[in-house]
Amino acid sequence: MFPTVREVLALDPVRRGAPRLVAGEAGLDRPVRWVHVAEVPDIATLLGGGELVLTTGIGLPADDTGLRAFIGDLAAVGVSGLVVELGRRYPTEVPRVMAVAAARRGLPLVELRRATPFVRITEAVHALIVDAQLHELRAAEEIHQRFTELSVEGAGAAEVVRQAAALAGCPVVLENLSRQVLAYDPAGENAELLLDGWEQHSRRLRPAGRTAYDSDSGWLVTTVGARGQDWGRLLLRWPARAGLGDGRPVGTPPTRLTILVERAASTLALGRLIRRDAEGLERQLHHTLLTGLLDHSRPVDEIALRARALGVPLERRHLIGVMVRLRRDTPAEQAGPGEGGPADAEAGPARLRDLAEAVGQALREAKLTGLTSPVDDQAVGILLALPDAAAEDRALAAFAAALRRRHPDQPARVLVAAGSGVASLREVRRSLVEARQVAEAARRDSRDLPVFRLPHVGLAGLLHLLRDEPRLQTFVERELGALLAHDAQHPREQLLGTLRAYLEQGRNKSAGAVAAHLSRPAFYERLARIGRILGVDLDSVEACLSLHVALLALDAIRTP
Repeated sequence: MFPTVREVLALDPVRRGAPRLVAGEAGLDRPVRWVHVAEVPDIATLLGGGELVLTTGIGLPADDTGLRAFIGDLAAVGVSGLVVELGRRYPTEVPRVMAVAAARRGLPLVELRRATPFVRITEAVHALIVDAQLHELRAAEEIHQRFTELSVEGAGAAEVVRQAAALAGCPVVLENLSRQVLAYDPAGENAELLLDGWEQHSRRLRPAGRTAYDSDSGWLVTTVGARGQDWGRLLLRWPARAGLGDGRPVGTPPTRLTILVERAASTLALGRLIRRDAEGLERQLHHTLLTGLLDHSRPVDEIALRARALGVPLERRHLIGVMVRLRRDTPAEQAGPGEGGPADAEAGPARLRDLAEAVGQALREAKLTGLTSPVDDQAVGILLALPDAAAEDRALAAFAAALRRRHPDQPARVLVAAGSGVASLREVRRSLVEARQVAEAARRDSRDLPVFRLPHVGLAGLLHLLRDEPRLQTFVERELGALLAHDAQHPREQLLGTLRAYLEQGRNKSAGAVAAHLSRPAFYERLARIGRILGVDLDSVEACLSLHVALLALDAIRTP
């Protein structure tokens, strides 16, 4: 919270005085709690430590013994440093005895070789201190807000630890009572060095109280638990800056770090209390590893190691990403009786849990090995690990058949989509993402296919896969923008539906008029207006093909 002596010497009002460090360089990183102007030799009795003392020296003792005692008293009380303005008492330099005494005590001693108004120095330093205090308050407010959001969102332990490390800029470790690491974030440091011999290192940390700082190791430690049931500790590393000359550390962690580690611990404790439908540890690990592959949040070597420990070897296997998802998101306009309301919204997570359970049972029934976990609100992801590529089609067919037995309404409610098989764990994300995209593109496909693959999705599916591509969106605007603008201005006369009916009927105007529920003269007149608005010839096969693709792309973009 406080500036250091080094930072004070860099301030403009101090620099105008041409400062020169005479002694005590090792103490330049001491914090300056306040600035005090003194012209009496016994000022130490009025100080509490942490002050930067300014003086012209006019009231200091004239003898060497008195000067040594003056420096000794200041060092004993713990002042941050002594600044002497030359000119009034000492014309060219401070007495050598003063410099020697300050050097012996490690007390920063600074000469100001030009006259400088002390009030300018005190104003600048005190403003710096107030700004630091305000910054500390803002940081505390951000900490409270961030962890309140995490509590409301029900964030997991790994996310809470990650946020704590990001806010602190320091490594954070969550351990259980057996000193085993549950989650950690090295904050950019080497994770192996951080966790090497962790249990032995952690057992040496015995801070007093629920939250305390171990200055010898540099760890700020707080207990995690609630209702009298402690289940772990949260540790944040803030190495003490050594070098007061007598082996003592410089300062303790800033107040904001203590607030941060305690708020993080309470968030972890609260999350454990309110997590009613907590998944088993194995299922949580499956989710962690699968999402880690999807979002690149964990190194593949670590995922392979942890998966092997779970009994799911991924090395030297043929790997296939699979997505099993509900065909519809049941929006209100598609929902049947009793669907789409609040009760149905509450049933969504239950349906997903049922689907995840059915997927797990189908994998076991088909005697397949892999990671499986829900990956979003509608889909369950699977990473199948097969002995070789030749088993791919057989394994997918066996899984789909087992799932259909477990989920008899699969064709109507559930679909299975698979990505391309890969031979390396580093390529798995491509297969998983492809499976997710195929599932998205196929969810309104009425065909009863056991497994959807990329060749099955057709042009409409391809456009759905590309719906977030800016160039596709630009193409739609170029082809249909003028007509969409017309319909926006004339809500009672929508021409886009007329164009759709014409194109979907293979440019057969008579069939198009029937499909649009219009008389043939009215239909022809609308087509003529569409041609004028878009500036195209609707009798041109090439122009109509381009417009039809644009309509399909528009549907893909508008599809949630």
